[in-house]
Amino acid sequence: MEFEYITATDFERAWLNFDLNLPLEMTRSELEIVWKKIDSECNKLGVAIVCGHTARYSGCNYPMVGGATVISIGEKSRYVTPQMAARGDQIVITKGAAIEATGIFALAFRDRIREAFGEEFSRRAEEIFFQMSVVEDALTAASVGTRENGVTAMHDATECGVWGGLYEVAKASKVGMRIEKERIIILDEVEKICAKFGMDPYSSISEGTLIITCKEKKVGPLLKKLAQKKIPASVVGEVIPESKGIVLVEGGREWPLEHPRVDPFWPAFARALEEGKK
Repeated sequence: MEFEYITATDFERAWLNFDLNLPLEMTRSELEIVWKKIDSECNKLGVAIVCGHTARYSGCNYPMVGGATVISIGEKSRYVTPQMAARGDQIVITKGAAIEATGIFALAFRDRIREAFGEEFSRRAEEIFFQMSVVEDALTAASVGTRENGVTAMHDATECGVWGGLYEVAKASKVGMRIEKERIIILDEVEKICAKFGMDPYSSISEGTLIITCKEKKVGPLLKKLAQKKIPASVVGEVIPESKGIVLVEGGREWPLEHPRVDPFWPAFARALEEGKK
């Protein structure tokens, strides 16, 4: 469960409306497993489920299709959105690229990954699946201060990954960015799995990767607090005037960063499924 915009604050309480649409074949015991996990996560975050809907439907072929609305109350000055990045802010990215893509492939195609890279590699890759949340990242970041006192914007790099997330923050905030590609964390497991299955890690789906813009004076405390929570993070660039565009720097060369538009995860996942049928 992701509460990106609620956890991008230090609001104390939140209320949740939860909807679950389930396949007909899902059993009561299976639903109990799902619901207990939801309850556990809500308790950890101080979120109260106040209403919702649960039903089984013909044609619902996934384990569940659901939606949630989270409501919280607090001072306007204490929250941030992806529209608040400002010139001079530093850009910090947690965990690195392609977290979600790698985690899903690690579990879905375990045997192929084990065969290609070994048992220990496969286990490490599977652990990445459990990093697919920005809740702790966002709560930790917000704790150093918000707006003029620290963090100005946060955004979970989901569809189209790090490149998509950076582009979206820049456009929402009406700013430019200068990004140093070599500073973005790429785990060994990410690099090898993306290469094996034909995905560009920087534009692949990456829920769990938090893009943060932060006042320069608070970058040190931000990195320190993230490190204390064992959340890897790096400063990858800075916010510049909108007129200078979104610039990607690699090996001393610069070019404009465009939105990927199509996430490479989906065709790669479809190819891998087809290969598994042969």
